[in-house]
Amino acid sequence: MTVKAAQARVNLANIIENQLGYPIHKASSARINHTGDDSYSAQGQQQLAYQIKAQASLLERAQTRQEIQFIKRQENIETIMAMAMAFCPDVTGQQQPDFDWIERFISLCEDTANSSMQKLWAKILAGETVSPGTFSIKSLQTLKHMTQREADALQRCTSLCGFNEKDNSHLILLGFYKKPSLFDLLRKGNKVSFNLGKTPVSFPDILTLMDINLLYRKEIESAVLKAGQELVLSFMNQRLVLKAKSNDLVLSYYKFTQTGDELRKLIASPINKAYKQILSTSLEDEFEVSWQALK
Repeated sequence: MTVKAAQARVNLANIIENQLGYPIHKASSARINHTGDDSYSAQGQQQLAYQIKAQASLLERAQTRQEIQFIKRQENIETIMAMAMAFCPDVTGQQQPDFDWIERFISLCEDTANSSMQKLWAKILAGETVSPGTFSIKSLQTLKHMTQREADALQRCTSLCGFNEKDNSHLILLGFYKKPSLFDLLRKGNKVSFNLGKTPVSFPDILTLMDINLLYRKEIESAVLKAGQELVLSFMNQRLVLKAKSNDLVLSYYKFTQTGDELRKLIASPINKAYKQILSTSLEDEFEVSWQALK
C-alpha cells in the first residue's frame, strides 16, 4: 500500500469516527472467512472486513450519532447568528422579520459548517433583519444546496455584474450590434462580442449559475437604442454611462434571475479591471463611454 493510499484510509477512518462517534477497525481474521458461504453470518448478512469497535449496542450507537448531529447543527446555528450580529449595521429596522421565515432560515442553515458559506447565511439574516422581505425562501433553499464551487462562481460573476437602474435588475454585458436595415440584412453578422476569457469568469462559471437558476439560460437583448439614448449601469463603486452615437444599437447580456439578484447582494465585489478595460475599448466606436465614481 502506498503512503498516499494509507493516508486516504486514515482520513476516511477519521471521517467515520467524527460522524458516528466510534472508531472503525479491521475485523479479526477469525471472524472473517473469505471462502465460500462462510463469509456470511447465521442471519445471512455478509461479514465486513471493517467494523465499528464499540461495546455499545447498535441502538446506543445510533443515539450517539444523533446527538453528534444535534451538537453540530446547534454549533452551526450559533456561529451563523454570531456572524450575523457582526454584519448587522446599527440602523433602525423597518419591522421584525416574519417568524415563519426565521424558522425556515434556521432549518435550512443548520447543516452548513463551511465558514465561507456560513458568512453568506449570516449576511442574509442581517439583511432580512434590517429590511424584511429582502430574501425569499426560494433563495434560502438555493443557498442550502449551493456548493462552495458554485458560490465561488457567483463571486467571480459578481465582479462583472452591473445594476440596470431602469428595470431594477443585474446583468453582465456580452456585446452589441447595429440592427440591420432593409438594405443591409447582413449587418448583424458584425456583432461585437466581449472576450470574457480575459476576465476571471469562465464559460463553465456561467453554465454553473444557469444550472442553479441564478442566471437566465438565454442571452437577452436590450431595446433598440437611438442616437443620444443612454444606458446606465452601476457597479459597486463606479457607474458606467453608455450614450449611443447612432441609431439602432442593441446590447446583449446575461441577466440574473430574481434568486440570483437576491444572492448577488451578499457579495460586495468591485468591477474587474480587465472587464472594465474590455467595455471601454469595445464600446467606444458606437457609444460615448464615461465612468463616474460612486460615493
